[in-house]
Amino acid sequence: MFVRTERLFLRPAWPEDLGDLVEILAEEDIQRNLGVTQLPRTADELRVYLNRPRDLHLPHFFMYLRSPTGAELVGGIGLGRSDDDVEVGYWIAPRYRGRGFASEALRAVINQARTLGHRRIVACHFADSWRTGDVLESAGFRDTGELRPRPSASRGLDTPVRVYVADLSSSGRAAGPPTALNAA
Repeated sequence: MFVRTERLFLRPAWPEDLGDLVEILAEEDIQRNLGVTQLPRTADELRVYLNRPRDLHLPHFFMYLRSPTGAELVGGIGLGRSDDDVEVGYWIAPRYRGRGFASEALRAVINQARTLGHRRIVACHFADSWRTGDVLESAGFRDTGELRPRPSASRGLDTPVRVYVADLSSSGRAAGPPTALNAA
């Protein structure tokens, strides 16, 4: 499955991406702000992670900036299960932050989730990462006002998260124009 946006190409990782992924995922800032589990950091761990079976209704993508000099890895985004909810999570490499890539990718994944039949998507961010709330709201999520503890492997303790929701069954900012280009 592939998704194209105005500036990004969202796709699964390919073998030639391994070096870029290892380099970027080694950054402590990325690992610190991930949810429950850390992403793999070594090439061997990444190979196992990338080759594991995936639920087709819960896609994971890596974000690549389309540029004349070739694709540049910007970040990752995906859907997963959290109890009874479908949750979206993402990360952006530090050098690409503040340029709207997260909002752009979130809108595209929300549209993809709607196409896959999801009616509600949840997103959480650590309470000390307030900019993430702005990003989520710009993509059509609303702050529920709920603050709850969440285990964090990288922080080594339960950490408060704010909970956001995007209702995909109603028309609104989360709807946006379709941007998905599907392929098997």
